[in-house]
Amino acid sequence: MGDARGFLEHDREVPERRPVSVRLKDWNEVYEDFSEERLQVQASRCMDCGIPFCNNGCPLGNLIPEWNDLVYRDQWEEASHRLHATNNFPEFTGRLCPAPCEGSCVLGINEPPVTIKQVEVSIIDHAWEMGWVKPIIPQIQTGKRVAVVGSGPAGLAAAQQLTRVGHEVVVFEKADRIGGLLRYGIPEFKLEKKHLDRRLAQMEIEGTEFRTNTEIGIDISAEELMKGFEAVVLAGGATQWRDLPLPGRELDGIHQAMEYLPQANRIQEGDKSSKTISAKDKKVVIIGGGDTGADCLGTALRQGAEIVNQFEIMPRPPEDRSDSNPWPTWPLIYRVSSAHEEGGKRLFAINTSEFVGEDGSVKYLRTHKVEQVFEEGKMSFQEIPNSEEDIEADLVFLALGFTGPEKSPLLEQLGVLLDDRGNVDRSEDYETSIEKVFTCGDMGRGQSLIVWAIAEGRSCASSVDEFLMGATELPRSVSAKETPLN
Repeated sequence: MGDARGFLEHDREVPERRPVSVRLKDWNEVYEDFSEERLQVQASRCMDCGIPFCNNGCPLGNLIPEWNDLVYRDQWEEASHRLHATNNFPEFTGRLCPAPCEGSCVLGINEPPVTIKQVEVSIIDHAWEMGWVKPIIPQIQTGKRVAVVGSGPAGLAAAQQLTRVGHEVVVFEKADRIGGLLRYGIPEFKLEKKHLDRRLAQMEIEGTEFRTNTEIGIDISAEELMKGFEAVVLAGGATQWRDLPLPGRELDGIHQAMEYLPQANRIQEGDKSSKTISAKDKKVVIIGGGDTGADCLGTALRQGAEIVNQFEIMPRPPEDRSDSNPWPTWPLIYRVSSAHEEGGKRLFAINTSEFVGEDGSVKYLRTHKVEQVFEEGKMSFQEIPNSEEDIEADLVFLALGFTGPEKSPLLEQLGVLLDDRGNVDRSEDYETSIEKVFTCGDMGRGQSLIVWAIAEGRSCASSVDEFLMGATELPRSVSAKETPLN
């Protein structure tokens, strides 16, 4: 490494966020600029640890020590090449990934880990600014046609890899714009869509074809798809949201998070609708303490919510790792997102028992406190006596995660087998039960991280290429049966 004592001499530093009072007035990304000099100092903290657990902690196998050293040495273009060697879309992971690599960083045993995620996003943003990111035009055309169904990160990664080795790739998207949850699930303040549009433009120049407003199984039958393509990749995600079937669920004002967030993103795209859900001047409750709940929080605050309460059934995590959560596993600690900084109240160890309404609309939630109970190796939640509380709400968002892919006409027409969890069943090589049909990302894995989606898309492309050509030079990051360390 360029500075063998960097981790001893420098503390971890990350970019500051724009003042809350400023950023709540717009939808721009929240972070201030971070100078190249400060970033090079942070890169110098990478410690030549011998066994870089960060590589294993990252599903993509990112070459983290290599590009940290290159940034420290001011070799930014080469750092960009090493970054792209394992990741098609580092501008997405650098903004959205929770950074399991940092949870695995050896320095993290007894010090704050290296700011890997910030180095990553800085490299790719710098590369775009300098014009180093260029389309990679295939040198040959194989004459093989591949359909990719779904345009989220898994589908886009698979499509780009397959296009670059000369296949004719068509990406089908049922929505009106390409991007899947990147487009309509992630708020603008976490990912400005200019970053997505720039990458899609590159893919189009490379030869990938995008078809929007096309739902396979409805607009085009599965039979037609199978006849028109030598291989099919299912990358439709795990979009079947988890509901909360309690008394009063039918009341007006109770919505799924993914009914709410796409509308807010559409407004930023310039769309208009008379049925938009707005939190302006509303008392809002968000049920679910994860990233999607935080996205609802930041969105509601920007829309001018009067009060926002975010519920989490789990107890408040500790500030530091517990003994049962050792390095290099993912640290289960208390985290504060940019949205949590901006306002609202987080309520832990709380459960909802009933939605109560007036004149057909929700007015408050009947709640109680819970404690975790472990019996015979199973965890459950037990109500704490005399802990009932009614919390006002005239707008409720359910951010409870996803149970798997929707039971769509596509899956029914194809007849692919599902596993015990309701995901599309597949082999280690991403092959489904139907010949020449493959699946990657959340549709086969279940709800997961963007970094896993990209890793699976790349790996699935390798399997598809080998299926079509008999051999492949495309890299394979992960097996479809691999489970994460973090």
